[in-house]
Amino acid sequence: MARFESIDQFDPKGKRVLVRVDFNVPMQDGEITDATRIERAAVTLKELMGKGARVIALSHFGRPKGKVEPAMSLEPIARALGQALGGVDVVFGKDCVGPEAEAAVAKVEEGGIALLENLRFHAGEEKNHKDFADALAALGDVYVNDAFSASHRAHASVTGLAERLPAFAGRLMEAELKALGAAVGDADRPVAALIGGAKVSTKLDVLGHLLDKVDVLVIGGGMANTFLFADGVEIGKSLCEKDLAGNAREIAAKAKARNVRIVLPVDAVVATQFEANAPHRVTGLDKVRPEEMILDVGPMSVAAVEEALAGCKTLLWNGPMGAFEVAPFDEGTNAVAKAAAKLTREGRLQSVAGGGDTVAALAHAGVLEEFSYVSTAGGAFLEFIEGKDLPGVAALAR
Repeated sequence: MARFESIDQFDPKGKRVLVRVDFNVPMQDGEITDATRIERAAVTLKELMGKGARVIALSHFGRPKGKVEPAMSLEPIARALGQALGGVDVVFGKDCVGPEAEAAVAKVEEGGIALLENLRFHAGEEKNHKDFADALAALGDVYVNDAFSASHRAHASVTGLAERLPAFAGRLMEAELKALGAAVGDADRPVAALIGGAKVSTKLDVLGHLLDKVDVLVIGGGMANTFLFADGVEIGKSLCEKDLAGNAREIAAKAKARNVRIVLPVDAVVATQFEANAPHRVTGLDKVRPEEMILDVGPMSVAAVEEALAGCKTLLWNGPMGAFEVAPFDEGTNAVAKAAAKLTREGRLQSVAGGGDTVAALAHAGVLEEFSYVSTAGGAFLEFIEGKDLPGVAALAR
């Protein structure tokens, strides 16, 4: 992993510190429904403020496509940020560049903070236009990237600022890189990866990259159906990418050649309808009926995964084991999540998880805080475990 400097490497007192955060949080009717990203970013912001920095927070929100969309304003988030910081007053800039941004920055005293308006109200952000990056850089003396979740994009506030100002990693960025690096690159062996979700097609690169990194590969969710189909199992009306059966067989062959153990379901929870509390049954894979769908792993599959994890020292988790959003098809994911959490509490497993559905599934299982590290990043998390270089991380390299 590339070397980078953290906020320990500079004195922020009196400096205008531009901090790229990710406040792209879920909202409904103007209210934030999950403030996790704001709360995590507050750690870096509080530290810089405590050291006398004049903090200027920068973020995107939604996809306004370079136009001002009032419904995507960061103004409501400024209020939530003030609460997360312990009740401080956050100066809100009604633009992120130009006179209104400059006026907001001028109001920030040592130990204070401003949040500027949505970066994506300007087309120059996503296009990384030179003039837009220059205008952002003129607002600060130092740049801190604390938005790992946005660092897979070469946007002006991600790479452009790092090229124009002294650049450092914030605490959240630092924690993400260390946790993911430890799980993917320098992990304690044996290493298990649990990769689930709906489609193999979205995670072919992940699976291919991990074959050189892990000892055990657990495949769950709809993805497992494609592997089972490729192995000749009758899966009824289950979600399956039949055109990728050849890819699944190729991955299985490569795993065998590398001595990587693949763990697939051995039983399933099936139903004829995908809806809450639909009539369902547990069955062996050889008894799935043509009209049935596999919607979760069965108890024997859960036991097999638990046994595999018990023999490992590191776990990388991305994706659920079944249709966890709908009861009772959440039981398999819940059981495996609780088993991993127990091993983590006992000090037997270093557990690192990430991805939107994964975070939701672990929260649903009540174990979100019991894993060693849970990344709130989505696309950036996937690209990292695919082995890709993230532009925002590369821009911090020393």
